[in-house]
Amino acid sequence: MVSVTSMSFIIALYIFMLAAFTGYVVISRVPSILHTPLMSGSNFIHGIVVVGALEALFNATSWPAQLIGFLGVFLGAANVMGGYVVTDRMLAMFRPSDKNKNANDKKGQQ
Repeated sequence: MVSVTSMSFIIALYIFMLAAFTGYVVISRVPSILHTPLMSGSNFIHGIVVVGALEALFNATSWPAQLIGFLGVFLGAANVMGGYVVTDRMLAMFRPSDKNKNANDKKGQQ
């Protein structure tokens, strides 16, 4: 039996390999201190996943398809929320703490 490989599969595989290599090169050149802001800030892209899951949910005709659509919406929304929580916690690290503010006030009064 002769196997026929379609050209679209080869093109899709080539694009996937090129994207994987490009992603690896780009991420490997980012300094480690920027990984958290980069990853938490890019979680907003999962809003697109939520829109796609909503489309799948609204066009579902069977209960398994509805379940998969609901899970997609739920998990995508959880990831979006988690991205903003991580970003908020990360930004809190750069805010001046009250302990340092009180210590500086006492030094100024002396």
